[in-house]
Amino acid sequence: MGNTDTKLNFRKAVIQLTTKTQPIEASDESFWEQFWSDSVTCVQDVFTLIPAAEIRALREESPSNLATLCYKAVEKLVAAAESGCPSQKEQQIVLNCIRLLTRVLPYIFEDPDWRGFFWSTLPGQSEDSETESPPLAQSLLNALSDLLFCPEFTVQSNRKSGPDNPEDMTSIDSCEYIWEAGVGFAHSPTHNHTHDQNRTEIIKLLLTCFSETMYLPPVADAHTSPNQWIHYFSSTDNRHALPLFTSLLNIVCSYDPVGYGLPYNHLMFTDSREPLVEVALQVLCVTLENEASNNQNVSVDGTSGGTAMENGQPDAAGPDNLFVNYLSRIHREEDFHFILRGITRLLNNPLAQTYLPGSTKKIQFHQELLVMFWKMCDINKKFMFFVLKSSDVLDVLVPILYFLNDARADQSRVGLMHIGVFILLLLSGERNFGVRLNKPYTVRVPMDIPVFTGTHADFLIIVFHKIITTGHQRLQPLFDCLLTIIVNVSPYLKTLSMVASTKLLHLLEAFSTPWFLYASPTNHHLVFFILEVFNNIIQYQFDGNSNLIYTIIRKRNVFHQLANLPVEHSAIAKALSKRGKKFVNLAAGADLKEPQTMEGAIPASEAEPGTLKTSLAATPRIDKMTEKAAPDEAHADAPPPIPPMQDLATPSGTHSIQPPNEIHNPTESEEQEARGKLQKAKSLPTPPSSPTHSVTSESSKPPLSRMGSTAGGWVATPDWVQSWKQKLPLQTIMRMLQVLVPQVEKICIDKGLTDESEILKFLQHGTLVGLLPVPHPILIRKYQANSGTTMWFRTYLWGVIYLRNVDPPIWYDTNVKLFEIQRV
Repeated sequence: MGNTDTKLNFRKAVIQLTTKTQPIEASDESFWEQFWSDSVTCVQDVFTLIPAAEIRALREESPSNLATLCYKAVEKLVAAAESGCPSQKEQQIVLNCIRLLTRVLPYIFEDPDWRGFFWSTLPGQSEDSETESPPLAQSLLNALSDLLFCPEFTVQSNRKSGPDNPEDMTSIDSCEYIWEAGVGFAHSPTHNHTHDQNRTEIIKLLLTCFSETMYLPPVADAHTSPNQWIHYFSSTDNRHALPLFTSLLNIVCSYDPVGYGLPYNHLMFTDSREPLVEVALQVLCVTLENEASNNQNVSVDGTSGGTAMENGQPDAAGPDNLFVNYLSRIHREEDFHFILRGITRLLNNPLAQTYLPGSTKKIQFHQELLVMFWKMCDINKKFMFFVLKSSDVLDVLVPILYFLNDARADQSRVGLMHIGVFILLLLSGERNFGVRLNKPYTVRVPMDIPVFTGTHADFLIIVFHKIITTGHQRLQPLFDCLLTIIVNVSPYLKTLSMVASTKLLHLLEAFSTPWFLYASPTNHHLVFFILEVFNNIIQYQFDGNSNLIYTIIRKRNVFHQLANLPVEHSAIAKALSKRGKKFVNLAAGADLKEPQTMEGAIPASEAEPGTLKTSLAATPRIDKMTEKAAPDEAHADAPPPIPPMQDLATPSGTHSIQPPNEIHNPTESEEQEARGKLQKAKSLPTPPSSPTHSVTSESSKPPLSRMGSTAGGWVATPDWVQSWKQKLPLQTIMRMLQVLVPQVEKICIDKGLTDESEILKFLQHGTLVGLLPVPHPILIRKYQANSGTTMWFRTYLWGVIYLRNVDPPIWYDTNVKLFEIQRV
């Protein structure tokens, strides 16, 4: 009964606030106390008792009352932070103020005229006052940071203290109160359920403060100045910046959702840690805004002594943002091991299989984890080299491929597809990633892909084939990225399985169909990519790849048809007329019977009705996202670069050679000779251009389809076909076929062979040394950061945060500008 009365009193106070015509004085303590002194039981009650319409009405009709409400709530928090809120009543007042501000802030950001309110002079102060108080926003952020290290409220006290002897909050050393052991902190404090809940509510308010970004449109001009809230929170003005960063990082990386491993333990016990980990991860991702990561100079080996963070002045990695600065300076191997182990444990959690269905807890924040991993690799290059120097990188690869395969048919998860592909593109630019892929794949995650025996490289190729052939149409702009990843790793792949080899040949078969090549000005780039994969493997990994060589020989007609592609007007018109009959979707072109899928696999499902979708900023084309590492001399007689689509210029990029060390290496003299002898026919095209596209909601304009017969009125011409046909890098493959096909046919006739195993044995012991053209230098297309991907990541991250925060629904039904919300 008392609880009902409390809610009724709170509701009356809200009605009074919104209906009074005269401004209510800030000195009327008895009125303002109604909002936080009574114990409104939980944050959900606050959201229910203060409807959105009334907040907007208050903002429009009684702006002074809204301003005073915010001011009084912040004043209470500041007072509590100074006193250390020793009593239960004071702690309840703090929580009520936090919930109230969490409810109101999004509606303040919604109105451009109100956005500066928290950064303006406080009520009752003149601009020229001698002792000017800090803006309300700074007071709020300082108070919240203090409260996150408040003994007996959010942390365990290090000394005995009662209500009469609270610890002095002004002199407290918050580095002694870091929440969890890990980077820079060895002590693991006792787990306290109430402290976790209080931390979670405070961090949710911080996240709400930072969400001003959501109310700006997704155009570069709107984001030229940094978010003031994030800027102040992560600056030297925040005396708790280091312990806050360390606490957030350690709490995420030390979390183990399985706990002691008891079946169904998550159904019997409340896990207070998961909500805290999720919101801590979101705040970490949001605060690690890194605009200057490319200026970072880092030694490749990542070895150094000293403390957890390297000493030295803040450098170009982010002098203003201490969170970025601290992250960039982590360098100890044990710290990298702790972070990577934590991220891989959580990424692999949704893949865990047990004999008892649903017996283990499954986390849902894998998208934020992927963003966090991306930012770690982007900001701290030593961390990325640490990841790549051991097979631990495969513990990141497997869950990413699992998520990509699972999300391929769900249009509401197109952002997840992009972040997964971006991470793999970044990793594939490093030689070690390709080398690691040769490790046998034995994990057997239940997925709807063919059963195969092979390596992680086979796994990657099979999943990419599945995405390309059975994904929804909005994934077509990613085809270039997917093939770029395979090209980057191909020189290091020692042995492909028969399943993966067949998949690669099927992609070439589909992409080299005349109607597909003539349907768009960029489709032929996909063929160049796959031919480059075959050339890399033949030239550098011929010995172990008898399966691929055999598959190429079996499907040699595909290469002959490509070499003899018709270029006449009549042939082009005839090919385009057959388009509708041959392919409805790329997948329909597969005349192959899909092999048996893995045990326990569940096919990807379409987007469910009733879910929210957030749109995303357009992803940059592949030529904007990569720079090509290529031989310099070779470009002397190379053909002119293929022009990018529309009128966007291709970045020049720096050129360097990436030799495949330790793997079928040519000698230095052979390599120099190779560079001098490169011919036009073997020159590789510039990275292809994906159409600039928008992954907005389905009601908006669809991306330019690769499957369309014309692109913006464009029509294939004989001259255009001839211009790229003569550059097709077929010379190596044709020479190999010229040598091997007669030999294989002779063996088949002489021995009467019908079993492919004998042919594979022959190919395993064969050699093409001295018979192939001079090996071409290896081209690696490395990810290149740019403003387009920065905006895409910002939009994607805030879209994920919007959708994940539904209890309470902090931003629901507010006028968000950064992305569109589609309710289906």
